[in-house]
Amino acid sequence: MVDRYRSQSAYSDPGPHAALLNHLPTDVPGLVGVVRNVIVHYYAQGLSFVDERLAEVDSRWVSRILAVDRSRHTRPLGAPREPKTRVVGCARDFTLLMVAALRHRGVAARSRIGFAGYFGDAFHYDHVVTEYWNGERWVRVDAQLDPGQFDFDTFDVRHFITAAEAWTAHRRGEIDADNYGADPVGPYRGHRFLLDQVRHELAHRQRDELLLWDEWGALDEDLADWVAARLVAADAGSQEAEEELADRYAADPALHPGGRVHCVSPSGLDAWIDL
Repeated sequence: MVDRYRSQSAYSDPGPHAALLNHLPTDVPGLVGVVRNVIVHYYAQGLSFVDERLAEVDSRWVSRILAVDRSRHTRPLGAPREPKTRVVGCARDFTLLMVAALRHRGVAARSRIGFAGYFGDAFHYDHVVTEYWNGERWVRVDAQLDPGQFDFDTFDVRHFITAAEAWTAHRRGEIDADNYGADPVGPYRGHRFLLDQVRHELAHRQRDELLLWDEWGALDEDLADWVAARLVAADAGSQEAEEELADRYAADPALHPGGRVHCVSPSGLDAWIDL
């Protein structure tokens, strides 16, 4: 099951811009530096973006992310860019570009959906990290973070909580679901948010690295329990769980987006999108 993550997905494929990835650093810290040089978070780095610039958060394909970068820069991806000229994105975009760069070199890599409790308070924010196979185990990398600003190894993150783990803990009464979500005071947190994140985690594991604000299907609690249990088992090494997830995802429209998603974006976009 490792080998399926060595090739590009439809979302991570750099398309006509593949040559830009040819001469990137071969070490993980170096790659993270390039990713952070290309992408800027749409609100977390002290800058404000509106209109066409904010709409860049909906660049769901790496090929489009790189096209936006090319529209402003002619130098290699590693050549310094002012933050305000970088492509506007979120954790999913930092991760997807990192995944694309690793897959371009034949390294198995995938995006993981879950929650981070390491942003300075007790709340667990929804987040996306890169996971790559180092030959012995899956290693999680937070490509969004400046490694010099945190007191843990951002290149080997050990305390990221997957959506399946959070949902399972919630169903067992072990956590407060309202302490997990997009922010501590808004509506995007709690029971329903955790359930939706399980669906996103499965999609990303199946190489459909959808936007965090895409909606599809009709996942209920029982199905979320089934999916989460197998995601946790797959992380523990169960080949059977991996195969069950792949088969159910391919067959069940409650899990698979098919050809359309409903995108409700912070850019203001609220529309059905043909994939």
